Amino acid sequence: MAAGSALRRALSHRDSRIFFSGSIIAWTGLWMQRIAVSWLAWELTGSAFWVGMVAFCDLAPAVLISPVAGAVADRMDRVRVATISQFAIAAQAAVVAGITATGGMTIGLLLVLEVLGGIAASFAQPVRQTLMPGIVPRADLPAAVAANSLCFAVARFIGPALAGPVIAIWGVVPAIAANAVAYSFGAASILMLHIATADRRGHPAGASLWGEVADGLRYARRHAGLGPLLLYAAFAALLMRGVQEILPPFVERSFGRGADALAVLTASIGIGSLVAGLWVANRGRMEGSTRLAVWSGLAMAVATASFAATDNFAIGLFCGALMGAAGSIHGISVQTLLQSATESEFRGRMLSLWGMITRACPALGALALGAAGEAFGLRIPTLVAVAVFLGVLVWGVARLGRMEQVLEATPAGRRPGKDDG
Repeated sequence: MAAGSALRRALSHRDSRIFFSGSIIAWTGLWMQRIAVSWLAWELTGSAFWVGMVAFCDLAPAVLISPVAGAVADRMDRVRVATISQFAIAAQAAVVAGITATGGMTIGLLLVLEVLGGIAASFAQPVRQTLMPGIVPRADLPAAVAANSLCFAVARFIGPALAGPVIAIWGVVPAIAANAVAYSFGAASILMLHIATADRRGHPAGASLWGEVADGLRYARRHAGLGPLLLYAAFAALLMRGVQEILPPFVERSFGRGADALAVLTASIGIGSLVAGLWVANRGRMEGSTRLAVWSGLAMAVATASFAATDNFAIGLFCGALMGAAGSIHGISVQTLLQSATESEFRGRMLSLWGMITRACPALGALALGAAGEAFGLRIPTLVAVAVFLGVLVWGVARLGRMEQVLEATPAGRRPGKDDG
């Protein structure tokens, strides 16, 4: 396959172009708000713990909400759920910006508002992902998943690059308000998609909602490929991603810099994600995705340990780019395998579990790292987390062969209980 042909083919479809355009605009606004909110929390408290707590309140609702959101996505109109939840994110951003502009923001109120935003995002993100098989043919799905991650990486570069000068000149309010506009556009773009009825809804409502949540968890646990893959990804997110959620304390304490440096550092992570995402997209094939999902963890560990160990900002930027690259390869590979190996009726619930992992686990990691950082400094707890993850990596490598056999040979319609033992 010629370099880039898979990506071009995935983007050749009208709906995919609309979908990804809406994604990149919405996520650009998201990253502008995340930079602004983390810096706002740092300005309000000067505490790594409270910066971690803000990240926790934004991301942790996924623990309770994501399994329910997945069941909702599998029994309701996915387009409608995605649209409503994205308009809710826009409304939350508008409220945060408005209260901050009037001088009424406190750390307690910010935590409450971040919980509300996290609830909306716990619906929006996984439900939006379930639409992808309806906008491209299955043969183009790996490239489409990679294109989706590329959009996130581009936004992770553009958002901070815009947020830095905006915050430096006008403060955090315009950067937060930009997300209200961006997510409104993203919600509107969903309404423009032409998606077949079969792809808008997984199955008619049958069992109770909580019964379907339990069915989804059992499906993941029984699947010889998805179960270990999701468990490995959960530990990777818990132990490796927390650093990226509390960058303000690292920027000020390790590098002695301010909000502009925070934006540059976050953008460097986005650049690494973008370059790696382009490489994965150009591969355009399923084979080898399991190995990439597992072995990218080693690169994440090396990059994270190096970032924590240095006081040199230039080296920190390089390590940030490596963290972004490794995380992008890991995330694209895991999501591609989930999309391909999961039956349609369970797709919403599996992608919601993935959403829970990518939101809740970094939140828990950030909270623990922030608390430990107040007592021991940020370096030692980060290196301890890396050491623990290396043990998880050994566990993942030991199961790699079986996971690869199941995940890369599994048609989406196969039932794990019958075929996976």
